[in-house]
Amino acid sequence: MRITVRVNDREYRLDVEPRRILADVLREDCGLTGTHLGCEHGVCGACTVLVDGAAVRSCLMLAVQCDGGAVRTVEGLAGRDGEPHPLQRAFSAEHALQCGFCTPGFLMAAAGALEADPAVGEDPERVAALAGSGICRCTGYEPIRRAITRAAREWPRPAT
Repeated sequence: MRITVRVNDREYRLDVEPRRILADVLREDCGLTGTHLGCEHGVCGACTVLVDGAAVRSCLMLAVQCDGGAVRTVEGLAGRDGEPHPLQRAFSAEHALQCGFCTPGFLMAAAGALEADPAVGEDPERVAALAGSGICRCTGYEPIRRAITRAAREWPRPAT
C-alpha cells in the first residue's frame, strides 16, 4: 500500500506491506533508529512514539494506520538548532539513563503527556505512572520520575 506520513516534520511517501508495523517502517524505511524494539508485545515501552500527539507503542501499530498522520520520534525532540529538549536535559541532569535502550520510549511517553497537559508534572501519582510506563533494567525508576518532574518545571505553560 502507498502511504504518506509526516515524520518529525518531514513528509514520507512509502510503499509498505499492509502488515508491517510502524516501528519497522520508522527504522528501516525512514532510517530513524532511535525507536527501539524490545519485547514486540507492547509491554516494554521502548518503541513509544507520538502519533498525532498521542503516545503509542509502534510495535503494535501498523504503518498503514498512520497514513495521512503525523509521527514524532525521539529524533524529533531536539530543537531545529540541535538544542536538547527539556526532557532530554532533565534525563541527563537526573542520571535517568544508563544503557539508553529504554530512554527513547520514556522520553516520548513523557513528551506526549506533558504536551497534552503540563500539569501532569505536578501530580506525583501521574509522574509515577509515566516513570513506570516502560521497563528499565538499569536505572530503576526514581531518576526517571525526578527527570519528568524536573522537565515539567521548565515546560512552557499556555498563556492565561
